[in-house]
Amino acid sequence: MDFFDTKKESPSPHLIQSWCDKTNIDLVFNSRGTKYRTLKLKELNLDDNGKIDWLCKEPMLLKRPITSFNEKVMVGFNEEDYKREFL
Repeated sequence: MDFFDTKKESPSPHLIQSWCDKTNIDLVFNSRGTKYRTLKLKELNLDDNGKIDWLCKEPMLLKRPITSFNEKVMVGFNEEDYKREFL
């Protein structure tokens, strides 16, 4: 398992793409956060490829935490989901 502090380092575009491939892009892309509003991305009406491009340019658009383990990707924290997947 890798840890990225998105304020200090960015996950690679390949890693971001793999997260999006393994789950719904809308689970990974934070369209409710301050960064999304500041960049006025709603006005761009982004498709999935546009969202991935922006995630690669601006990792603060990633919902957090993202946990990738055994080819599964979990976005956000839900204690019951974590217990079911990891215990």
